[in-house]
Amino acid sequence: MNKQKGFTIIELIVVIAIIAVLAAIVLVNVTTYINKGKNAAIQGNMASLMTSEAAFYDQNSSTYMNATQSAPYTTAVTNAGGTALQYGSSAGTGWCLKATLLASGGTWCVDGTGYKGATATNCTSATSTSCQ
Repeated sequence: MNKQKGFTIIELIVVIAIIAVLAAIVLVNVTTYINKGKNAAIQGNMASLMTSEAAFYDQNSSTYMNATQSAPYTTAVTNAGGTALQYGSSAGTGWCLKATLLASGGTWCVDGTGYKGATATNCTSATSTSCQ
């Protein structure tokens, strides 16, 4: 009797199926962690912007005029993968910036009063100056 060495086609298919299932599980988890990392980047960028706005206010005669309409503010958020909406009063007395987060679909907001958090109930129109 002549025995051949090797694996049967059924054994190979089972191994490939197991590898595919494990890869699918890992892919779902990796995507979630990537989005959480992007959310952290968005929140960190917005916290830095809040500090920059405070410095602008101090250096420019206590006004936010033109600071809130500057493209770098929204660019810092969009580069992290978020969508930013930026508002401020025409008198330069206040501003708010909110972004849509990726992993949760919620919003993150910072404003001229020093608030930073998930609540963005008032940062909704072109003249908004507060998140809360």
